[in-house]
Amino acid sequence: MLTNRLALTLFTLTTIAMAAPPALLASGNDDDTRCSNRTLRGDFAFHIEGAFVDAPMPLLIRGVAMTRFDGRGRLSQVDHVVFNGMLPPVDWTPATGTYHINADCTGEAEIIIPGSPFSPVTLRLVVGADGRRIETVVSKPGYDVTSTAVKVDSSR
Repeated sequence: MLTNRLALTLFTLTTIAMAAPPALLASGNDDDTRCSNRTLRGDFAFHIEGAFVDAPMPLLIRGVAMTRFDGRGRLSQVDHVVFNGMLPPVDWTPATGTYHINADCTGEAEIIIPGSPFSPVTLRLVVGADGRRIETVVSKPGYDVTSTAVKVDSSR
């Protein structure tokens, strides 16, 4: 009988924990773990690397970008991306786009590069370090590309 009661108690506690919103299960202050579009505001310097694999032979990709997030779901950027050692047709390629950040600090972005055969670029991302760091992966068939960004200190 004690075993049944213990099993029922464990089952009840497990059910409650599974049904509880993730914010209730997090340790620490809720404000420390909650994200939204407002979490990304300002300029971020990106380092990009990977490969375009939807070709007879993979094309290596290396680049940098400066992206400005407006805190409301819109972004603008310039990038310099080298494909297999070939310089881009425009030194600093401009782009615009949108992004959405979920409460758990995951999100997505879409970048539109006018005139580019690679546009749009669809990203999945994770925001960390209180909105000061971003990790991304291109979420589009044929790409194996990741990037890391840090917020640019505008106080200088």
